Amino acid sequence: MKRSLFIVMLLLAALLLIAGAPLTAPPPQADDPSPPDQVVKLIFIHHSSGENWLADDNGGLGIELGQNNYFVSDTNYGWGPDAIGDRTDIPNWVEWFRSQSTDRYMDAVYNESGQNSSYARSLDDPGSENEIIMFKSCFPNSNLDGHPNDPPGTYEDMTVSGAKYVYNEILKYFATRPDKLFVLITAPPVSDPALADNARAFNNWLVNDWLRENNYAYSNVAVFDFYNVLTGQNNHHRYVNGQVEHVYDPGKNTTNYPSGDDHPSSRGNRKATEEFLPLLNIYYHRWQSGAPAQPPAAIEAPPVAGEAQPPAAMPPSGTFGRIVDFESGNPADTGGWEQYMDDTGDTSLNCAVASDAVHGGSNALKMEYDVTPTGWAVCTLYYGDPADWSAGDGLSFYYRSTESGRYFDVDIYAGSSENQETYIYTIDTTDESAAGWVSVQIPWSDFKRSSWEENPDQPFTKPDSITGFGFGIGAGDDPQVVTIWVDDIQLLGLESQPIAQSASETQEEGRGVGGLLPCSGTSALLVALLGLLWIIKRH
Repeated sequence: MKRSLFIVMLLLAALLLIAGAPLTAPPPQADDPSPPDQVVKLIFIHHSSGENWLADDNGGLGIELGQNNYFVSDTNYGWGPDAIGDRTDIPNWVEWFRSQSTDRYMDAVYNESGQNSSYARSLDDPGSENEIIMFKSCFPNSNLDGHPNDPPGTYEDMTVSGAKYVYNEILKYFATRPDKLFVLITAPPVSDPALADNARAFNNWLVNDWLRENNYAYSNVAVFDFYNVLTGQNNHHRYVNGQVEHVYDPGKNTTNYPSGDDHPSSRGNRKATEEFLPLLNIYYHRWQSGAPAQPPAAIEAPPVAGEAQPPAAMPPSGTFGRIVDFESGNPADTGGWEQYMDDTGDTSLNCAVASDAVHGGSNALKMEYDVTPTGWAVCTLYYGDPADWSAGDGLSFYYRSTESGRYFDVDIYAGSSENQETYIYTIDTTDESAAGWVSVQIPWSDFKRSSWEENPDQPFTKPDSITGFGFGIGAGDDPQVVTIWVDDIQLLGLESQPIAQSASETQEEGRGVGGLLPCSGTSALLVALLGLLWIIKRH
């Protein structure tokens, strides 16, 4: 009996060691720099720098694209509906991709098969639409005002923040067309160093942060840092030694390949061609591995300035579920956070974005309330045109407070400006919120019509016509003195995916029952333990 138990214990120890050992994950699929197997139609939106890059006797890009199985067309000055080809500065991309004319412009882009520059074509037109859309602004767009680390703004202009706004905005269109591959070519550098630090920081943001900050879920958007390649002999954006490399010498932020002006020289353009083609092939194969066979059935048009429009629907789940993160400036079509309070003169509210307490990122909304009995105060964000939040199931956010046992309201406004409807959900601050951040998830049906409006206590049913929302403290018998922070406001059910944890973090959190076991390992261990119990019973 003792000998049998000893054997069983040895087997059990061995099984536990095996189950606790980490499984080796399969290596990630290697990038493929080879050309597509079939001819792929590509169009390049550009001006003079792109024309030189395409030219056979300059950058040779047109010839090389053909040799890599891409049938090339392009636009230039004077091209397209409304001569949209004239306008390729960074702020103009909103007109191309997020305006009332986007459908017309994109129909022309997708169906263009002609040449508007001189370059040799070695392939026959395979028919159908252009699948790859390359677009580039010219070198003056490297003169961005502002500061290198400016966050995205709320409108398009030639500043770092305005340019970030543009690319965040047009990403919303790209998300509606996962059947197309959009390749952003950064603007070439200039020789004047006055704003060169801004250009470097902005283009690094495009390469490293743009898609990540937007939680972009598709593989149909890529960036080639034309700017970086042209700023130094040791500056590269290329595929080398089995990986994509983006490197540069510090301080090399102006053109290293001048041609008598700020147009890149043929030597610089040829360097860019050599580095770009393998990357384009990689981007193509990455996109093909996850691209759907057909585009979405319906594409919502963006709002038309000055005309009544249906609200723009939120993009797909997991992509743009975040409403406000307080890192990117005020949301589009808003005037920022506004504060309102009773007119007694004794109530006060200080409502502003601050960095003294945050849940994610570097900022949160801080609201310092001092509300007298029977008084009220509210911090509110209003939209110029109604927003459509119907893609979500409710609101999700995090909050913390300086005091427990207080209360505040989450307000949603709907309907017309002449007949605004207010819906409220009340939160009592807890001991946990006074010690740290607390997660809140409020389904739409839990918001109830305010008591001072008609049909009080009716559940909220209009998430497709949001005119604003806010956080307030209403009339009560006791004064309310409390500071509340709110962060990461999202649509319930469309929350951004959590950041992948490191192995050490996963192991640390997995020290509870079954923490280190994959599903298959847990099942195998359970079967083994049952078998051992049967052996013990037999003996």
